[in-house]
Amino acid sequence: MSTSPYPLGLRLDGRRVVVVGGGAVATRRVPALLDAGADVLLVAPELTPALRAHVNADRLRWAPRRFTPEDLDGAWLVQVAIDDPAAAESVSVAAAERRIFCVRADDRTAATAWTPAVTRHGPVTVAVLGGGDPRRAMTVRDAIRDLLAARLVPEGAARTRGATEATEATGATGATDATRGRRSGRVALVGAGPGDPELITVKGWRLLTEADVVVADRLVPGLLLDELRPDVELVDASKIPYGPSRAQEEINQILVDRALAGAFVVRLKGGDPYVFGRGGEELLACAEAGVPVTVVPGVTSSIAAPAAAGIPVTHRGVAHEFTVVSGHLAPDSPASLVRWDALAGLRGTLVILMGLKNLPAITATLIAHGRSAQTPAAVVQEATTGAQRVLRSTLGAVAADLAAADLRPPAVVIVGDVVEALGR
Repeated sequence: MSTSPYPLGLRLDGRRVVVVGGGAVATRRVPALLDAGADVLLVAPELTPALRAHVNADRLRWAPRRFTPEDLDGAWLVQVAIDDPAAAESVSVAAAERRIFCVRADDRTAATAWTPAVTRHGPVTVAVLGGGDPRRAMTVRDAIRDLLAARLVPEGAARTRGATEATEATGATGATDATRGRRSGRVALVGAGPGDPELITVKGWRLLTEADVVVADRLVPGLLLDELRPDVELVDASKIPYGPSRAQEEINQILVDRALAGAFVVRLKGGDPYVFGRGGEELLACAEAGVPVTVVPGVTSSIAAPAAAGIPVTHRGVAHEFTVVSGHLAPDSPASLVRWDALAGLRGTLVILMGLKNLPAITATLIAHGRSAQTPAAVVQEATTGAQRVLRSTLGAVAADLAAADLRPPAVVIVGDVVEALGR
């Protein structure tokens, strides 16, 4: 490039942005556009499950076909997320004719705008351009993020983290193999938290920045994917409830195969890897293949969702226990391992994950076994995100109220007097 780019922060709230392509690159770029409030039009014959989830939630519009120049009418920005140079060039030509800035994932030299390496720290957003070198931009970005994070980490904790990093670089989860002179593969099961990208742990984020391969679920905060290095392989392992999914055995095989090929693989999960996240199955698969595994706990939605809605799962004089169960199977299903009759007799808080579909049967079963229909209940949709919605009701009415309010997964159901412990 003969000239330096002009840095600019785009205010896209309510303005149309066109994204051409429905693969891994679009999966990484779309969340930041949605976070900016853009009116996103996605043009692609096929979508990844994660992008389809955005469509199903009405966060963006999808044109299920190939690009036409008329798609750019009224647009302020276009992002080309396809690897076909001829098709990408046709988008560039249409954008130039309309004087619309165009980001090209396939050829930055042909683009009229670049996507910077970004880090977010509360209200502060830092964007770094590396003169066309994405690795340089990511290195500088990561250094800045470390400096911002260091202001919130006590000196002793920083020393501990440094010691941990040194251990992981040479120990059981080591990144190098001196006998072979190359990197040895390993896997990290990382909990990404309930939805807010800032709720991932410091260690989880650090391992994410070091990853060669990231295998991500639908519930992973999308902005975390926007901060990956451009050369990272992103595998969309979205497991959309009651929709298309990738078999768990296939996910296990991906982790093992990439690690045995020498890659550092991060399995990024919403919430915590071991709270209905099948992390145990993935660890066993890696262990059987001789692949070292690091587990990084995450903030589970079973606690975070109630907290985000102002509901403590325990409260002095109100609840001395809380129980977390999965509601993905109906109470009368032969495959269910939940003793709903026993749960009905408890006095504490009951937190139900993945239970919207079966909520009418669950509430009826709890009431039939003695839990009062007047017990306070709440449903929290997409907790800790901008799409969070909270419904307060009672055990006897919550299923009907839920249907009337048109709440959708992911959502957490809370049953117990703690729902009203702090008032409304």
